[in-house]
Amino acid sequence: MRNLLSIDELDRDGLEEMLDLTEHFVEINRRNIPRVPALRGKTVVSLFYEDSTRTRLSFETAAKRLSADTMTFSVGTSSVKKGESLRDTVETITAFGIDAIVVRHQSAGVPLQITRWTDAAVINGGDGWHQHPTQALLDAYTIRDHLGSLHGRTIAIVGDIKHSRVARSDVSAFTALGARVILVAPPTLLPSSVTGWGVEVSHGLDRVLGSLDVCYLLRMQQERMSEALIPSLREYHRGYGLTMERAARLPAGAMILHPGPMNRGVEIQAEVTDLPNCFITEQVSNGVAVRMAVLFRLLGSGTQLDVLREEP
Repeated sequence: MRNLLSIDELDRDGLEEMLDLTEHFVEINRRNIPRVPALRGKTVVSLFYEDSTRTRLSFETAAKRLSADTMTFSVGTSSVKKGESLRDTVETITAFGIDAIVVRHQSAGVPLQITRWTDAAVINGGDGWHQHPTQALLDAYTIRDHLGSLHGRTIAIVGDIKHSRVARSDVSAFTALGARVILVAPPTLLPSSVTGWGVEVSHGLDRVLGSLDVCYLLRMQQERMSEALIPSLREYHRGYGLTMERAARLPAGAMILHPGPMNRGVEIQAEVTDLPNCFITEQVSNGVAVRMAVLFRLLGSGTQLDVLREEP
């Protein structure tokens, strides 16, 4: 694997291999000194054209825990403000002598384009509505860690499916791992077609609550909307928000997940985040381990794990 641009690049065996590799980095992150010299001498660049907290910081944390050097590109203080093109920016960064670029961009397909301008490994940290592969990996890992397997599990992805790269990546990963996936949203928040997705569709959260192993909530991505798609946020919360009353109707052991950032009081009631079956902060923690696994797979010795036992 040279780059990671889409979760579709990994078949079921590839996904399971990445989740198995993640186990090693979960263990490393529990050590008193969560650091190994696996990527010493490597340089990882964060190239983010969109705002980010979890993805950017977890990739930087992952790189540092692997002993790699990191560089952070800030659009607001860069020559982009002077009109520098994406290609020139990538070629400039590459000239510094770097090994990997983690890119987030508002336009779909940009990570693929960047692979034509650099010899560094390219990791998609989110491109438009298209893909967010490491989010899908950390979500799948979190579910597998608690439920043992995704095979045969019923997972509802609830909310703004239309604008969500997380939903698209999760659907691919979850279905490849054998889960039954239900998209739950009003018609206006669904893609024009989900033919070929291998999912079911429901327009009512209350109809599916009692059958779920995982309730995965998405935020309303108003920054990507060019028209009014729902009557109001209050009306959306009334029909699709996970309230305490709805959470109580989930089966025992059902997981509540959210990729963040959360809009409390819209897709999720604030008190729900404190429930013992809500694993949102654990997703963040697992994100570091997953991104360590991805960087190690791309830049390190692949599956040679002896280096992970070494002290930094």
